[in-house]
Amino acid sequence: MAFFRVALFLLPSFYYFTLISCRPAGVHLRSMDNFIDAVRQVEESNPGLSPLALVRALRRTAGHDDAMTIHFLGAWNNLTDAEGLETAILNASSFSFFDKAVHHIVTDSGEERGVTLTRDGTTVALAPLLLGIESGLKAKLESTSAVGLFPLTLGRTLGLTFLSLQDIPVSNRLGPDGCWDSVERPKVFKLSWPATLATDAVISGGMDGVILGTDISRVPKSEKPRALSETLKEYYSFTLNASQGLDTLPSHVSPRRREISRSILEPLDLQKELMDTLELVWKLEKTEWVALDTGVNEAVKKGLEAFVHKYWDCPQIISRCQWRAKAYKGTPIPLSLPLDFLYIHHTYEPSQPCLSFSECSRDMRAMQRFHQVVRNWSDIGYSFVVGSDGYVYEGRGWNILGTHTRGHNSLGFGVSIIGNYTSTLPSLHALDLVRRRLTRCAVGGGKLVANYTVHGHRQTVNYTSCPGDAFFNEITQWDHFRR
Repeated sequence: MAFFRVALFLLPSFYYFTLISCRPAGVHLRSMDNFIDAVRQVEESNPGLSPLALVRALRRTAGHDDAMTIHFLGAWNNLTDAEGLETAILNASSFSFFDKAVHHIVTDSGEERGVTLTRDGTTVALAPLLLGIESGLKAKLESTSAVGLFPLTLGRTLGLTFLSLQDIPVSNRLGPDGCWDSVERPKVFKLSWPATLATDAVISGGMDGVILGTDISRVPKSEKPRALSETLKEYYSFTLNASQGLDTLPSHVSPRRREISRSILEPLDLQKELMDTLELVWKLEKTEWVALDTGVNEAVKKGLEAFVHKYWDCPQIISRCQWRAKAYKGTPIPLSLPLDFLYIHHTYEPSQPCLSFSECSRDMRAMQRFHQVVRNWSDIGYSFVVGSDGYVYEGRGWNILGTHTRGHNSLGFGVSIIGNYTSTLPSLHALDLVRRRLTRCAVGGGKLVANYTVHGHRQTVNYTSCPGDAFFNEITQWDHFRR
């Protein structure tokens, strides 16, 4: 518990979760599209405003001048390129919007604020995102590397989280995710269980900050930086090709945050990076005595292993509450894990790949309605469903018996890709989600045995061609496929 108290003390003000009276929630819609529109309006009303000056002004608006931020980025009111911008932002009618949008807290009722719902269905904390962007813009201006990028976006929060939760099971040391009151008009985001310092939204925002900060820092100094609204729009708001999904898009878009952030950060010695970050925190806050504890290195090592598994080995899974699932009918039957098989399906109907969170969620609800109402099943039959939008959707999940492969439901997970793949294949990204990323997550998490077997649905029953001829021929080439 001593570490927990120290961690709370050392976090910057915009990362606190609190059990006391909090700022009013406001009534603005908390979507990334709304935030980008508000940024664009500020840019249009301040011609010639540089992106660096704008992110610094947003930092000041949300009170982000803690010791570590000042160490790497400088104090906001000592930066000459931001002169006059505080007045421009603070006097604008949008002050309340930006203050509530960026200032991150978790209330005693489990509401997480300072987060936004992105168009792809994931939730992002704006504070670490904007710190990453500012770090990249500063590096571009000074023609240097983005020093402080990892500590400001992920390192500080992860390190303090690992220290504060040593007595808690590894699986619960990070997160949680949560659910919005409405995905069409998001206002309130409630966490699924008591918060750690590093909620899923904070980690997603940190990953996005690493990605965008790195990209910006690599732009030549001679090249004019893009407007902040344009940078955010390209990363979060995009249209997928109807036939290839994510395969035809530039690699740096939000559905790929986990794989991109891994490619940037994994080459680093993250154990050393986290220890260096913690030592800097202790020095700045004059609490160097914490480093004398011999358990610090081991706590960071175990925490880092949990982070890598949960956020890099595992793909992002859109929860049932996010796609607005109906409740399970009856009493769920638990699975006895780990399982031996992975059964591959296509949905056939819906016959077309879904290319957005809204489309895939609609398809999930339609399948659940068909399974529950027409077939009189307890729930949607599949364990997981994969869209062509870059995400896995939770069906019955890892722990509940499904209704996907007659006579074999207790032996394996049933995973389906939305679409009819009789004559065409799913997108490469969707295939990779099933073949490599979901299975790596399952094996590493003890859900699937290491020597698991892949079967197509048609191999278990004689009345179906599922998962379609083209898709079945594809899975026969997979390492774990067995005739």
